[in-house]
Amino acid sequence: MSTEPMRVRFAPSPTGYLHVGGARTALFNWLIARRTGGKFILRIEDTDRSRHVEDSTARIQDDMRWLGLQWDEGPEIGGENGPYFQSQRLEIYQQHCDRLIESGRAYYALETPEELQALREAARREKRAVVYRRPDPLPTVEQGKAARAEGRPVTVRFIMPDRDVVVRDEILGEVRLAGKEIEDFVIQKSDGWPTYHFACVVDDALMKIDCVLRGQEHLINTPKHVAMQEALGFDTPRYAHLPIIFNMDGTKMSKRSAVKEFNQRIKQARQRAGDLSDADFAGGIAQATGVPGEIVAAIAGGKRDVLDEALKQVAKHLEISLLEINVHDFRVSGYLPEALLNFISLLGWSPGEDREQLSLEETTTLFDVTRVGKTNARFDRTKLQAFNTDWCNRVTAERLAEALDDYLKQNESPLLVADAAQRAHLLKACAGFRTFKEFEGKCRSLFAEDDAIQYDPKAVKKVLVKGEGRGYTMLETTLPKLESCEPWTAASLEQLLEKICAEHDTKLGAVAQPIRVAVTGTTISPPIYDTLAVLGKNRTIARIHRCLAARV
Repeated sequence: MSTEPMRVRFAPSPTGYLHVGGARTALFNWLIARRTGGKFILRIEDTDRSRHVEDSTARIQDDMRWLGLQWDEGPEIGGENGPYFQSQRLEIYQQHCDRLIESGRAYYALETPEELQALREAARREKRAVVYRRPDPLPTVEQGKAARAEGRPVTVRFIMPDRDVVVRDEILGEVRLAGKEIEDFVIQKSDGWPTYHFACVVDDALMKIDCVLRGQEHLINTPKHVAMQEALGFDTPRYAHLPIIFNMDGTKMSKRSAVKEFNQRIKQARQRAGDLSDADFAGGIAQATGVPGEIVAAIAGGKRDVLDEALKQVAKHLEISLLEINVHDFRVSGYLPEALLNFISLLGWSPGEDREQLSLEETTTLFDVTRVGKTNARFDRTKLQAFNTDWCNRVTAERLAEALDDYLKQNESPLLVADAAQRAHLLKACAGFRTFKEFEGKCRSLFAEDDAIQYDPKAVKKVLVKGEGRGYTMLETTLPKLESCEPWTAASLEQLLEKICAEHDTKLGAVAQPIRVAVTGTTISPPIYDTLAVLGKNRTIARIHRCLAARV
């Protein structure tokens, strides 16, 4: 690919949030711009008003900034080739649509919705693909304008040339498709709005895009775009189509795959509920979450195929982790943007020499489209977690603290009440965690209200009750010594517990685990000395007293 400064673009539709596949497309375009000293343009393709999600534009931009992919032209930045929202460019599209009609390369299509539906039904009965046949003769311009004036649903269709259309792809090589195999397609809808294909071609030309790099799912559209570029007298940019991202099981990485995984996990949750009836199981969830009962019943029965807020609320209540699909999902799950960017950069691209751990700066230096493969990529979540673990150990303490603060705010975590010193102490004590979510799970009980601590029955049985209440006995023995411990620091607590172990000729676990269950309700927390130091003496003593009082 050229080393001359290149203008590239990322053009998401605000019909949802930033998918990890879209993030990879944005990253690769950003890398081309930075590598060549060119420009990275963000364009919002918001012509599909029926699928518009109100807050998605803001979320997409926020997630791109979180990843560190700042654009050079686009929303909130401006530029000489704007506007950068397609909904603000309707007059521009109309001008070029008129040009195609006047030159005989497009025509008004007068079929009614009923006629088109009949065409689809006939194809379904005959078990064949729906093929739109060009009218002969074509409606005249006067007929089209008259029909519109009468309020009839008139569209505009582009005339595909009756010859091969060649796409020269930087990744896939030459792709040739017979134009006659592509039906005349709509470029302007009956409401006057352009279709994706038409607006995309016009904008790429007017925004002076040198290379269009996008997913392979768009390859089928590219011959249409090349044909329109030729008809409008536009230069054809370079094209590069990226391999598709799949889950490890070969299914497409989509919202539907996340719902499928959730349905399997909710069945497991239902089984754990034991003798509880289906109605009581769903009713309890509805009462706890505020989600309407009929929706909960459908979710609990595995009859939902939409990843919406109701499903997310049910998943949160049942402590079921949803598969991350969008960039924001990974942000909420506690991944570093550095790790996510590093990981997705390797989905289809190789820097060579078996290199994997790369900063964004290193990736920019090494990136070359010629090293993008044709084979579809697999999203290995285990590998991503390993990347994230390494990155959490690799970044500076200041950067880790900054990223933790963002995670806590995204999740409205109890750890938000912790001061900077406490967070820094715990980050160091828990080094080796895979995600901030895992880290928070270890630490959140330290910042909960004392009376909000719930004792895990399994932990109580295993650690406190087992062996004729051996754990409770150890708590009673340890409590007065903790009450007299001064100063209350991790170092002095370590000395105290080691002394108790020596006195009772026992291992640390026999002393530490009963204390851990008493003060956190579980068997999982940071190292016991750090747990008690951060919790503080008064709260530690109060929680142990509460645990002993609740002894069964």
